Amino acid sequence: LEFDLATNLVGQPLVRQQVMKGVRGFLENQNPVKPLVMSFHGSTGTGKTYVSSMVIRYLFQGGLQSRYVHHFSPIVHFPHAEQIEQYKESLKRWIQGNLTNCGRSAFLFDEMDKMHPGLIDVIIPFLGPSWVVYGTNYRKAIFIFISNAGGEQINEVTLELWRARKDREEISLQDLEPAISKAVFENPQSGFWKSGIINEHLIDFVVPFLPLKHHHVKQCVVSELIQQGLEVRPGVVQEVANSIPYFPEEEKLFSSTGCKTVASRISFFL
Repeated sequence: LEFDLATNLVGQPLVRQQVMKGVRGFLENQNPVKPLVMSFHGSTGTGKTYVSSMVIRYLFQGGLQSRYVHHFSPIVHFPHAEQIEQYKESLKRWIQGNLTNCGRSAFLFDEMDKMHPGLIDVIIPFLGPSWVVYGTNYRKAIFIFISNAGGEQINEVTLELWRARKDREEISLQDLEPAISKAVFENPQSGFWKSGIINEHLIDFVVPFLPLKHHHVKQCVVSELIQQGLEVRPGVVQEVANSIPYFPEEEKLFSSTGCKTVASRISFFL
């Protein structure tokens, strides 16, 4: 996992460091006091889903297809606000039932900031340091929350640090945490607002994904060409990277969509 993150994850030194610290520490502990809870934050295309699937691939045979890995999206699984009570009951039963089958299960929650707060509260009893919840020992489970919330603030701080001539390799969690907290955990529009997950400090690792620069996008284009079995031509790499919008207006420094649209753009330039 460490090698894969180092060679294939583009422009995210802080993510690599945080994820490895979290996963390694958790797996080396034979008797963890609580499940591992990681919360991934950043704007579109910066690698949140990619890293979560990478972690799962190394921990579970069959990766995301493993029957011990459970993936939720509020838009797909909990679309109707009026059915929230029903969703709460079925989510609680689903987590409980699967942890009874395998205490080492993993649960991925996409777009966590769009989750109804009541649903988030259902997850809380499974995340804390209790020994048993609902008759289940669940302390070896893994929860990964994925969210675009805080992305804008992470981008702003990264831009400020770049203007202050601070290299992205030097950016620390301390640089970004206050901005993420304000945008995600103290924001009434966020699913995390006033959630027990925050009040009870149940997230072990907040993992910020930085905005990607032009040369990172070029690396993504090269990887995608190789993956598609296509020839890596410098002209094509340059054209695809140039076709993506960058911000802010004056510096054109960071990709507005990260690497998200790279795969779909390649065919236009072949």
